[in-house]
Amino acid sequence: MQRVCLALPTMRPCPETIVDLAEEAAYAVEAFGVEVHLLVLDTTAAEAFAKNAEAVAALAPAPGVFVHHLGEERQREWLRGVAERSGSGADPELLLELMLPPAVAYGSCVNRLFLGAAALDCTSVHLRNDDFEYQVEDGRKLYPIHHELLSIGKPAGEAVAGVTVSELDPADAAMPVMVVSGSFIGELNVDIGEILELDPQVYRELVRLWTPPVWPEEDRDAMVDLSFKGVGAEPFDTDRSVLGVPDIWNVYMCNVALDHRAYEVLPLLPSVDTLGCDYALLHALVHSRTPGVVHNRHIVNYYTPERRVGAGFVNYQLRFVKLLLSMLYLYPVYGGMIDLGRGLLNERNELEVAPVLELVRGTFDWDRAGNEHTLDVAEACYRKLGGKYAELADVVAERRQQLLDEAQQDAERWATLIEAWAGMVEATRAKGFGANSAEVTAG
Repeated sequence: MQRVCLALPTMRPCPETIVDLAEEAAYAVEAFGVEVHLLVLDTTAAEAFAKNAEAVAALAPAPGVFVHHLGEERQREWLRGVAERSGSGADPELLLELMLPPAVAYGSCVNRLFLGAAALDCTSVHLRNDDFEYQVEDGRKLYPIHHELLSIGKPAGEAVAGVTVSELDPADAAMPVMVVSGSFIGELNVDIGEILELDPQVYRELVRLWTPPVWPEEDRDAMVDLSFKGVGAEPFDTDRSVLGVPDIWNVYMCNVALDHRAYEVLPLLPSVDTLGCDYALLHALVHSRTPGVVHNRHIVNYYTPERRVGAGFVNYQLRFVKLLLSMLYLYPVYGGMIDLGRGLLNERNELEVAPVLELVRGTFDWDRAGNEHTLDVAEACYRKLGGKYAELADVVAERRQQLLDEAQQDAERWATLIEAWAGMVEATRAKGFGANSAEVTAG
């Protein structure tokens, strides 16, 4: 029986989301006859963790659905063992820090889900987030796993039967479908909509900072227009799915299924407090021209209120600044992936890690002048907006050297994790979550 992992990372109380995902898991079992492991990796503090644990405990048992809820200390215990058994030569404490840092780390939390899927011996991982809702049609929730299980992991020639449109090159029929994704509707997936409302020109200046500086001006402008908007507000009408080589703009990390032959090869950036650091694997799959499916069961994105005021506002906006700085190191990697194309794959048409690692290593000593300019422009833009944004500009100025150093260090730390990843996957597959399964429940 096919075993899949429906995966949720969370750092806040989200009992309603847990209930929704359990329902999606039950739907998958009933519609596709699979075994679903709902994995909730929870780094909330005691009171919030208790709310999530209560939601898990209250779930009605469902045949074929197994629910695993691991808190931070349980994750630390598990990952410490994985790091110690990985045999990579890297310091186990460093690997543990890269996997479970004491700060928000979007790539690290998904990497933990990848290892969790391996621990559970799943063949695919189906990623969701804790700040989304499903679209609803005639009272029916539109579960993305419907399209995901029709195609993920299958030879592309077989997946043709499960899509509404095929753009597959017949020569690629034997290649596996490694990614199935929808997008999102609702609010921007980066919380900068208020900037757009306050001053559209400042918004364009800021967003332009994350576009590739080597692109022609008109292409950079077009990217500004596309960025962070998903598919806008167009609601679902009927199921549509397209098989072929996806466009990177049509895949979304909070509404995606990935085959184990992808996530067991390449981990995401373990950058802390950095938006967008969880997309490198999608870039590798898209730029290697691996067959994938894009569907229209888009999720509904919404914001949580702590991002808008006080320290929460400053912290979130600094994550956006760090996204801008990260691109100095990521665009050379993504550009190299485009140049390599199918050279990123091995003879079995599966992702190969060595070419990616070489690209990452090549960025370590990249000239920082581009990031100096990015900080100059970002600080000036925030000052133009005034109010809390002017205060944010002061923080950016105070932390300037730290921000520059961390952006470079993130590339180096990613290389360390890539080198250790295969050993970590094997270590967790061999031992699972360990002997202590007190926080694991089965339906």
